[in-house]
Amino acid sequence: MTTLTLDRILQSQGFGTRKWCRQLIAEGEVSIAGTVITDYRQAFNTDALVFRLFEEDWDYREHVFLALHKPPNFECSRKPSHHPGVLSILPEQFTWREVQPVGRLDHDTTGLLLMSDHGPFIHTQSSPKSHIPKVYVATTAEPVTPELVAQLLAGVQLHDEPAPLAAVHCQMVDAQRIEIVLEQGKYHQVKRMLAAAGNHCISLQRVAVGGLTLAGLGLEEGEWCYLDADDLALLVAAPLSAPLAAG
Repeated sequence: MTTLTLDRILQSQGFGTRKWCRQLIAEGEVSIAGTVITDYRQAFNTDALVFRLFEEDWDYREHVFLALHKPPNFECSRKPSHHPGVLSILPEQFTWREVQPVGRLDHDTTGLLLMSDHGPFIHTQSSPKSHIPKVYVATTAEPVTPELVAQLLAGVQLHDEPAPLAAVHCQMVDAQRIEIVLEQGKYHQVKRMLAAAGNHCISLQRVAVGGLTLAGLGLEEGEWCYLDADDLALLVAAPLSAPLAAG
């Protein structure tokens, strides 16, 4: 059980500096269980705590775990250089509480992006040692052939890698779309593997991490959601063997 003063609660949830949070409380902007609280020093048990601020109810969350359907032309960086950062899609309080992307998708790659402010979660999900499969669907310039699938499963040599890299799973979705499952997460890996196999990636979407699928979350491009315990459990599950591109 954790007990915190109200100003600390608001600050921890990303609503600004301690001074600003105290001002919000003093102005009567915060209520709990229907009662307006104006003393920032009043303490509350954070377990299952719900507070009202800006005419909206907020659940207290010690850490946040998010899924975003990343649109194209956004950078997975807290300090983007050439395109807007993905944090600009989310409410401002997530920036205050230092939410960051779990791994990276290229600026032109779309699909499932995990985000969190929990360091161990970010490390586990990002580490190749965790062997968490990521599922991608690539649209190719040339038709998908059985030979292409076989090459990607057998492994292709990239010029800056000491050994060939192979897909964990690979299958044709349709004439010019291929599903590729990877665990390594190397730089531009799907695009470079397709190029090494004699094809070219026109567009790329991540459709699943572990057993958590974009279709299952029901997110449209640019939408996000909190991940609950059931969602998080899916992240370590094996991906589906059927094509995931539908929907």
